Amino acid sequence: MADLLPQPARDEIDLSVVFSTLSDPLRRTVIAILAALPDRTERNCVSFGFPVAKASLTHHFKILREAGLISQIDYGNRRACSLRRDDIEARFPGLLALLMDELARDGGAEKAAVSAGKR
Repeated sequence: MADLLPQPARDEIDLSVVFSTLSDPLRRTVIAILAALPDRTERNCVSFGFPVAKASLTHHFKILREAGLISQIDYGNRRACSLRRDDIEARFPGLLALLMDELARDGGAEKAAVSAGKR
């Protein structure tokens, strides 16, 4: 049975928390990649290809979820995340477009994944 992990409601998503969360290049890259995918696409944290330890990835995805940027679903033997696109656009119109523009300007997902791991 799949369980949705706790996350803030749309009206509880705070701009200062979102900005703090997105100050990390790895987390910014995750959101930009998810924003470029079709709506409701699910990915697991390892599928992004970041050259960091699994424990670090787990931490980053927890921060993203607690900020209200992603949803995480626990399937028992794995977790998947998806972008909370409608909630982000409702609270902060244009934010996802800015992040996708940054990703494209910086050379795309592969380059961003490598550089996000070098901190």
